[in-house]
Amino acid sequence: MSVPHEAKPRTTAVVLAGGTGQRVGLAIPKQLLKIAGKAVIEHTLASFEQAESIDDVIVLMAPGFVPEVERIVARAGLTKVTRIIEGGSTRNETTERAIAALGEGLAEGEDRNVLFHDAVRPLLSQRVIQDCVDALERYQAVDVAIPSADTIIVTRTHGEDGEFIADVPDRSRLRRGQTPQAFKLSTIRRAYEVAAGDPNFQATDDCSVVLKYLPDVPIYVVAGDEYNMKVTQPVDVFIADKLFQLASSAAPRQADETAYRELLAGRTLVVFGGSYGIGADIAELAEQYGARVFALGRSTTGTHVENPEHVDDALAQAYAETGRIDYVINTAGVLRIGKLAETDNATIEEALKVNYLAPVHIARASYKYLAETKGQLLLYTSSSYTRGRAEYSLYSSTKAAMVNLTQALSDEWAGDGIRVNCVNPERTATPMRTKAFGAEPAGSLLSSEAVARTSLDVLLSDLTGHVVDVRQQDPTREASEATGFEQALASVLDRQEDV
Repeated sequence: MSVPHEAKPRTTAVVLAGGTGQRVGLAIPKQLLKIAGKAVIEHTLASFEQAESIDDVIVLMAPGFVPEVERIVARAGLTKVTRIIEGGSTRNETTERAIAALGEGLAEGEDRNVLFHDAVRPLLSQRVIQDCVDALERYQAVDVAIPSADTIIVTRTHGEDGEFIADVPDRSRLRRGQTPQAFKLSTIRRAYEVAAGDPNFQATDDCSVVLKYLPDVPIYVVAGDEYNMKVTQPVDVFIADKLFQLASSAAPRQADETAYRELLAGRTLVVFGGSYGIGADIAELAEQYGARVFALGRSTTGTHVENPEHVDDALAQAYAETGRIDYVINTAGVLRIGKLAETDNATIEEALKVNYLAPVHIARASYKYLAETKGQLLLYTSSSYTRGRAEYSLYSSTKAAMVNLTQALSDEWAGDGIRVNCVNPERTATPMRTKAFGAEPAGSLLSSEAVARTSLDVLLSDLTGHVVDVRQQDPTREASEATGFEQALASVLDRQEDV
């Protein structure tokens, strides 16, 4: 006779967003500050939305700002967020309100998993979330921490003379605490019940409450991530924004060929720069899956992207013939190498018109069509966009502008349901590159077909405001094994050499 498996407890993420932003010098809570085109709290909530092990999310928001979070949740389609309530005046009071909300509707003897996470840690990885949930299968309390790279000192104050070192603990045993902090609901509830009897009770985190008031409960430590930083000081805003800009995003692949056909059949794609290279490969792939494609280029249709009238006419024709435009892609670009001081006006004007003004014109002209279909604009940057190189000043600077344009428009058009993304391919075998550099060693470049395939995945995803890296895979290490922070650093190093 088989024994039925015990059902797994429900897992709820509680996002603690009670901070006011005073240390960052803001008039609004820091969790509403925009980083990489979205509010900090939206990035955080998106991490839990994507986590398969999280069933629902509760937000404890700073008093007076609940409506702002409600608007963010509705606009972003964050379906796992079930409740948004006001937090308390202290961290402890906010946690107590969360515990009370989590207990509502539970049957007698029923328990659940709960992950408390700081709203201002927006770079939370899926790995850390899953490790916390997995640990709760064995332990009642779980913390997240990373080794301390700094020497920690204990000080004492000696009157008006200031602080002096009193002790230097062994750094090998010191850890820097992060969140989430995960518990069985019954455990954290009991810890707070006991703490309520202490007239001097105060704590800045929840694991310390369990440690002090339930000393027999072991607290397991999950390895955190260096980039799971807390946005607390003004410099943190800059660092977090840069990490979001540098960290690669992965577009989800479709299950099979049938899925691509179902998603693309009857859709209309307009591809500027579609004569050859990546643009032509995107057009060919999309047509194979049943899309109606308008591939435009100088050499095939006489379309000059730097001419706003050509752009307007191309879009109008595609709309007139199909009654819709779902995706607009711009792969057109020119690569001119040389020292700026020795570059003539005509070359400068061409680079700016084709690489910068043309995407701006395309975006503006595409807006009304994409708003109608809730479609997507897809732009392209270069792997050198994070750091300019000598003799590539025009190319690198205009490609960096594509990242900023993507992030700005994704925010500007979010209310209209238009997604805007940017693909960042590693060095790719295209006619433009061959013309600039000649023949290069076999296997040293990405194929334009690989970039085109990823581009389709981006178009069919829910991503917006992302820079999606397309990189050659290291056969000795799958990309999934590297953390987002490691990938970001690797991308920066590679971009020192790439164009």
